[in-house]
Amino acid sequence: MSDSIFHIFSDERFLDLTVYQYGYEKCDPLHSYGPFVRNHYLFHYIISGKGMLSVTEKDDNAVYHMEAHSGFLIEPGRINLYSADQKFPWEYVWVEFDGLRAKELMEEAGLSNDHPVFHPISDTAADKLRDEMLRLTQYPDNSRPLGIIGQLYLIMDALIQGSSNKKRLQGGKLSRFYAQEALSFIEQNYALPITVEDMANRCNLDRSYFGKVFKDMIGQSPQDFLIRYRMSKATSLLTSTSLSIGDISVQVGYPNQLHFSRAFRNIYGMSPRQYRQQNKLLS
Repeated sequence: MSDSIFHIFSDERFLDLTVYQYGYEKCDPLHSYGPFVRNHYLFHYIISGKGMLSVTEKDDNAVYHMEAHSGFLIEPGRINLYSADQKFPWEYVWVEFDGLRAKELMEEAGLSNDHPVFHPISDTAADKLRDEMLRLTQYPDNSRPLGIIGQLYLIMDALIQGSSNKKRLQGGKLSRFYAQEALSFIEQNYALPITVEDMANRCNLDRSYFGKVFKDMIGQSPQDFLIRYRMSKATSLLTSTSLSIGDISVQVGYPNQLHFSRAFRNIYGMSPRQYRQQNKLLS
């Protein structure tokens, strides 16, 4: 296997669980990433060697030292840094993912910002997770989207079943129904000037209670999710069409192009035009 494998997956059809990037790397001594804030979940499985993860939360800084046959999760919106050991640099396989069920699945695996380290229940469980993640790296970018998403589900299953911190989720059927209703409403109406009040009305719930249910189930406020959903649709239009920035702004629910560009920059750290220049798919 080469020292590094890197793939980008860009298919907006998968909402429950989707892949953004995945790969493999055999790091040089002290090779590091960060400090950095991720937009999505990122999980590494350590095949060999050692390394360190540093997670910053407000004024607190937690440091975790890890070695082969363990892994670590980085949650979106958290400041983190990770670095290979000087004498025994790690070799790992990784996947960046997100989706409507991502938070729920990580909770079931017992992984979070407070408990980011994966410890397998057995050597067999560790090998199973490693093998499933390595199989993902064999898929070229976007060539088999269903295969890639299917492989991500196999990774999630191996991660949950093999975790020593695995949890069983309780109830939540009614809350899940409300969240799914809201998500369906957003998917059908994101191009219109919809509000959180409109989502709550769709579910026949008080606005404050709806906001709490949605955040508990999805991990984001309804407003934040709506913005990110619109921006995700915008990235697809920017990279796969020749529509003007103004037309794309309108198509994702922003009649005011300035407001659209400001929201886009807040999410991706660059203007829509810069994003198009860096990620254009058309020849």
